[in-house]
Amino acid sequence: MPRIIPFASVALLALALAGCSSATSSNDANGSEPRVLKVAATTTPMTDVVRAAAEAIEDPYEIELVEVADYVQPNSMLQHGELDANFVQHPPFMEEYNEGNDASLVAIEPVYLTVVGMYSSKHASMGEIPEGGRIVIPQDTSNAARALLMCADAGLIKLDPDVDEWKVSVKDITDNPKNLDFVEVDIMQLSAAYPEADAVFLHGTFARQLELTPEDDAIAVEQDPQFAVSLVSRDDNSDSDEVKALASAFHSDEVREKLEELEVPAAF
Repeated sequence: MPRIIPFASVALLALALAGCSSATSSNDANGSEPRVLKVAATTTPMTDVVRAAAEAIEDPYEIELVEVADYVQPNSMLQHGELDANFVQHPPFMEEYNEGNDASLVAIEPVYLTVVGMYSSKHASMGEIPEGGRIVIPQDTSNAARALLMCADAGLIKLDPDVDEWKVSVKDITDNPKNLDFVEVDIMQLSAAYPEADAVFLHGTFARQLELTPEDDAIAVEQDPQFAVSLVSRDDNSDSDEVKALASAFHSDEVREKLEELEVPAAF
């Protein structure tokens, strides 16, 4: 005998199916499926800022933090389309990468200011660094220049005045009366040099990892707004809705509050 379904049940089933269909269509129409944006960062406070931006970003976007171990990998990943943005650097570092790799990365927004310094486990001032002292500085152009300028300001060396001050290198030292030995290393290796060197250049992030602060422990400091840590994307993506949403999230109250909590000065 054929099974008979009561009319009321058929009607309810039809309504339910129609409701599901309507909801699905509505979700599709409203674009409710989240669009995940991948942003790379290395260490605190960069990773903390990305997480704070993830709380602030508006629908339909979500931020996925991609943690990386160095400062070159995230630029390569971004250049090759594996990321939507990265948050690891200041604009001069990015520009040096562009020049060396035929890349077209662009700084979207400055987010926080950095205080860099020269630190010593042996001496209380730059003037105490002895004859033949060993000073460890970064090997990238912009940060090496910052380190050398601090040494010049302290009267330890003189630099060629005809060279752009933010591009000077060890070869541009014109006078080195104490015969100081300048050792250039990868930026990720600077902290390891602190115990033995007479002085070492450190960003605030790496200084904090050694329980040092620029206020209490640095023997020379520098803070220039052009070196603000910035959100970076590709030139061909810089005006997209996705990057605009990221820029808004990185300049949000959530990010500002996180920076205040970490005692890092905001650049916005």
